[in-house]
Amino acid sequence: MIPAKTHRATPGQTVGPFFAYGLEYPKQHEVAFPHSPGAIVLGGTVYDGAGAPVPDALVEIWGADADGSVPRARGAFRRDDHTFTGFGRAFTDDEGHFEFWTREPGGIRGRAGFYAAIVFARGLPDKLHTRIYVPGDDAALAADPLLSTLTSPERATLVATRAADGYLRHDIRLQGAGETVFLAF
Repeated sequence: MIPAKTHRATPGQTVGPFFAYGLEYPKQHEVAFPHSPGAIVLGGTVYDGAGAPVPDALVEIWGADADGSVPRARGAFRRDDHTFTGFGRAFTDDEGHFEFWTREPGGIRGRAGFYAAIVFARGLPDKLHTRIYVPGDDAALAADPLLSTLTSPERATLVATRAADGYLRHDIRLQGAGETVFLAF
């Protein structure tokens, strides 16, 4: 028999000024080697509720490989310039910009391709979960179980845009007008 809880859970605390300590590792933003076939840049800016860039946020992504397969290779924290592990981490710069070298994820089991993303930033008592969908396959995006439950403006906060060079751009807005849709976990 499990005893009843007698204490409330400790509340979350906002990310402090030293949260990068122990999180950084070499090439953390290189999910794919920059010069490998199919490598692209996924980048954007994290904005606060007032529309100002957040210079001290951390964005993590995880995505399937281009064929939709789930990476099973070891080495998420040890980049070897050959292995695609699907996971990456990038801090924002002074202008709130983050950037990853990665591959465009294929859809898993015929669904729209997306990156699972987590955002850590000052003032947040807990991390925020969201998705970054790959643009282009309108039928797959329309049929996606999550996107199909959202209004058009909400869907727009989850779908990246493709630049002329083929790279993907996706801004994350923590609050306010155009706030990114975040998922409850």
